[in-house]
Amino acid sequence: MHPPILLDGPMGTELLARGVATPLPGWSAHALETDPQTVASIHRDYATAGADVHTTNTFRTQPRHFPDSWRALIHTAVAMVRHGISTFEGRIAGSIAPLEDCYLPARSPTDPGPEHREVARALAEEGVDLMLVETFSHVGEAIVAATEAIETGVPTWVSFTAGPDADLLGLDEIRAGAERVVALGAEAVLINCIPTRRVAEFLTAISDLGVPFGGYGNAGDAQDEVGFTASPIACDDYVAAARDWVAVGAGILGSCCGTGVAHVRALRTAFPP
Repeated sequence: MHPPILLDGPMGTELLARGVATPLPGWSAHALETDPQTVASIHRDYATAGADVHTTNTFRTQPRHFPDSWRALIHTAVAMVRHGISTFEGRIAGSIAPLEDCYLPARSPTDPGPEHREVARALAEEGVDLMLVETFSHVGEAIVAATEAIETGVPTWVSFTAGPDADLLGLDEIRAGAERVVALGAEAVLINCIPTRRVAEFLTAISDLGVPFGGYGNAGDAQDEVGFTASPIACDDYVAAARDWVAVGAGILGSCCGTGVAHVRALRTAFPP
C-alpha cells in the first residue's frame, strides 16, 4: 500500500496567526497584494512540514471579487508557491473555489461557467500541476467548475463540503456529485471543510468510485468577518481521525480551516513517505 499523498493546510488561518489581515470580500487573497512574502513563507513552512501538494492562494482571486487585478493576483499566487517550495519537491495545485460563499449554496450564480472558465484557464497558463476544485456545497456549480478545469487538460481533483455543521449536503448528494465529476474525468474526489470528526462517514460514501479519494477537515470555530480561529484540536487527535480516513481507503490527506503547519507535520510523521 502506498503512503497517503499529503496536502498542505489552510492559508487563511496561518495568515491570521501571523498577523496578516484577511478582510472580506477577498479573504486570504488580499495578502497577495499586502504581504506576498508571508504567503511564500507559509508555503515554505508547509513544504518543510512534509506536504506533497501545495495549493495556490487563489480561493478568492475571481473576477467578481477583484475585477481589475484578478489575473495579476493569480500570477502572484502561483509565483509565491514556486518561491516558497523552490528547494522542495512537490506538485502545485491551482485552487478553484465557489464564486460566492461556500457555506451559502443558495447564492451560487445561475451561470457560473464563464467565471470558472477564466480562472481555470489562467491557472493552466501559469503551469499548475493539477486543479483543485474545492469546498463546493452546491453540486451543480461543482460540476460546472470541474468541467472547466478538466477541459484545460490539467489533472483535476474535486472536493465537496457539507459545511461547518456537516448539514449542507447529505451523503447521497455528495455521492451523486462525486459520481458525476468522476464521469467527467476528475482524477480524485475529496471531502473538505467539515468537522474533522465527521470526515470518515462522508469518505465512506465516495470510497468505491474507482479513483483516489481523501479528506481534509476543519478545526476551531468559524467566526463572521474573521474566518476560523486557531485550532483547539490537538495534533494527536487530528492524526487519530486521519487514521480512520485511511482505514476506509483514503489515499489523500490534508487539513482545512483552523488547523495549521503543526497538523501537517503531525500527519507526515504518522504517515511517512
